[in-house]
Amino acid sequence: MSAPRHIVVMGVTATGKTTVGRALAAELGGVFVEGDTFHPPANIEKMSAGIPLDDDDRRPWLRLLAAEIARLDGAGEISVTACSALRRVYRDWLREGHPGLFFVHLDSTSEVLLERMERRTHFMPPSLLQSQLDTLEPLEADEAGVVIDDTPPADVVIATSLAAVRAA
Repeated sequence: MSAPRHIVVMGVTATGKTTVGRALAAELGGVFVEGDTFHPPANIEKMSAGIPLDDDDRRPWLRLLAAEIARLDGAGEISVTACSALRRVYRDWLREGHPGLFFVHLDSTSEVLLERMERRTHFMPPSLLQSQLDTLEPLEADEAGVVIDDTPPADVVIATSLAAVRAA
């Protein structure tokens, strides 16, 4: 059995989606897609001001990401996309780009996430963490994916994620 061709590394802010996603893409010989770069300026401004995004803000962004996944699929590429994908409907919108998406949900404690947020430079302020935790809907039984504990060091999380993807 071969690993899924298109993977979304999901979770709330500061779970390490970019770090894990880049490493998975490199290991699988795929293209890394940084979901944040697809946000329109209005979304970045809103989050930078400490205002959570709503479904109307997220829908066009997620549709752009779905189109990018579809484009990469059409080109015969493997892709790993870093995207929060917090709600089931958001993951459904992403699946419009490729119905067989596999989700790697990085899960951590709020204490670890706040500590990480305080150490990094990012447009997402720590004040938005709780809104993301409140919005998060876990993967459902019919969704292809795995939940990975994101509290160990990054190399352990990457190895665990890679093993889960290869076993899928």
